[in-house]
Amino acid sequence: MEQKKSKDNVLYVKMFGSFSMIYAGESVLGNKVSETQFTYMMQILLHNRKNGVSRESLEEMLFGDRDIKNVHHTMQSVIYNAKNKLRKAGLPTANYIRMEKGVFYWTDNILVVEDAAEFDRLYKEAQQEKDINAKLQILLEACHCYTGEFLSMYAGVMWAAAEARRYRKQFCQCVEEAAEILRNRQDYLQLEQLGTYASGIVPFSDWESLTMEALIGMGRYEEAGSLYAETVDRYFKERGIRPSQKLMDSLDQLGEQMLHPYGMLDKIQTELAESRADIYGGYLCSYPIFQGIYRMVTRMMDRGGQSIYLMLCTIIDSKGNPMKDGEQLEELSRRLGDAICTSIRHGDAVNRYGKGQYLVLLVNTTLENCAVVQKRINNNFLIGRQRTGVQYYVSSVTCEIE
Repeated sequence: MEQKKSKDNVLYVKMFGSFSMIYAGESVLGNKVSETQFTYMMQILLHNRKNGVSRESLEEMLFGDRDIKNVHHTMQSVIYNAKNKLRKAGLPTANYIRMEKGVFYWTDNILVVEDAAEFDRLYKEAQQEKDINAKLQILLEACHCYTGEFLSMYAGVMWAAAEARRYRKQFCQCVEEAAEILRNRQDYLQLEQLGTYASGIVPFSDWESLTMEALIGMGRYEEAGSLYAETVDRYFKERGIRPSQKLMDSLDQLGEQMLHPYGMLDKIQTELAESRADIYGGYLCSYPIFQGIYRMVTRMMDRGGQSIYLMLCTIIDSKGNPMKDGEQLEELSRRLGDAICTSIRHGDAVNRYGKGQYLVLLVNTTLENCAVVQKRINNNFLIGRQRTGVQYYVSSVTCEIE
C-alpha cells in the first residue's frame, strides 16, 4: 500500500477509457488531452510507479525508432519540461520525476489514486477471498471499477495494448464469477444489472446473454425477446456478425421457459397468426428463426418432394469485390433487403446474414425460377447508373435426415 497523504495532496489518474489527471479538482492536462511526449510519459510513469521504468525502456517507449542524435539529452529535456508543466498545473513543489540507479520513479510525496491500480487490487483480493458474500461484493466493486478499455485511445501502443488485453480478461473473469454466484442465488435483479453494465462497458462481447438469462429467470419473457431482437439487429448493423452461441442458447432457454396459461385453440391460433398488415413480400426474420425454418423445410422434403433452394446475396463494388464497411453499405443493405422482400413470395424466408449479405430460402421452386428472382431483385435494387451490384450464390437444399 502506498503511504496515505491528505486528500488535498492526491493526484487522481484515470486509465480506463479516456486518460485524465485531476489534482485539486482541476485537470493537469487541460481541457483537451493531446498526444504529446508529456502525456505518454505520464501514462508510463504513473502506471508503473511502484517498480519504476528503466531509462532504456522509457526512451524506447517514448522515442522508438526516431532518428535522434542524443537520446539521453532529449530525455532530460522532456523531463525538465514535464516538471515545469506539473508545477504550473498547481501540484505542490516536489521532485516529481526522480532517477535512481538508471530507473525513473514518480515522487513519493504526491499520492496517486489510479483506477487501474484499484482494479488490480480488487481483482487480487477477490481471488483470495474465501467468504462467498464478501467475494461477491468485491467482484461487483471490481466490475464497476472497470469503466472502459485501458487507454482506449492508445491501442496502437504496444505496452498499452498488452495491458488492455490483461485488464479486459480480468474484467471478464470478474463478471463471470459474479454472475455464477448470483445465478446460484437466483438473484436475477442483480444479474440483470450486471449484464446491462457489462454490455455497455465491453460492447459486442455477448454479455446481453446475462441480461436475457436474468429476464427469463424473472419471467419477463417479452423483454427478453425484445432484447434478443435488438441485440441481433445491432450486432448485424454495426459489426456484421451473427448471433453467438451464448445468445442462441438464451433464446432456446426463452422458448423452453415461456409457459402459457390454458386457453382454447382458436385463441392460441390468433396469438400465433401474423397480422395481415405485417404481411409484405418475403418473410424477413432473425437468424435463429431462419435456421428453424430451414431445418423444418428440410424435414418436410422427406415426404413432400419439394424443390428448395438457398440463395446468398452479397453487395459488391464496381470491381466485383464484396463491400465490407462504410456508411454507404448500410444504406445499400437496407435497400437490398427491401428489394429482396418485394421480389420473392410470401412463403419464402429472408435473413440479413451480415454486412451487405442476405440469405434467401426459396421454397417449392426451380433453378430457372431462381434466375428469374435474381433479375427481379436487380430491377428493384439497381438505380440509374449505380456502380454497385449484387453477387448471387445458389445451392439446392437436400434432405439431411436419414
